[in-house]
Amino acid sequence: MGRFIYDTMANSVELEDRTLAHLRIVIMNKLRRSESFMFDVDMNDGTGRRTFWIHPSVPIQLHFFGTRPPRINRFWIDELMKSASGPNGLTITPEPVEDESAAVEG
Repeated sequence: MGRFIYDTMANSVELEDRTLAHLRIVIMNKLRRSESFMFDVDMNDGTGRRTFWIHPSVPIQLHFFGTRPPRINRFWIDELMKSASGPNGLTITPEPVEDESAAVEG
C-alpha cells in the first residue's frame, strides 16, 4: 500500500502502489499543463469518500511502499485521463485488461 498525501498528512489516502503509479502519471500530466481538477476517492477505511480539488499550488506527495515500479497499463492511463478531464473529475476505475504489446515498463 502506498499513500497519496495532499498538502498535509491529514489529507491523505492509502492506495495500492500499482494504482498510485498510474495516478501519478495522470496527476502530473494534468498539473504540468496547469490544469486543476477534482479527485474523488474511496477512503478504504470505512469512512466513505473524499474529494480533493487538485491545484498546481498545493504540494502533493506520493509515497510508494514497494521498491519496484509496476508495469504501466496505457489503457488504464487513458481511462483515468478521460475521467480527470470529465465533469466529475478523476475517479479510480477498475484496471482494464491490457494488451501485452501496449504495456510499458514503469
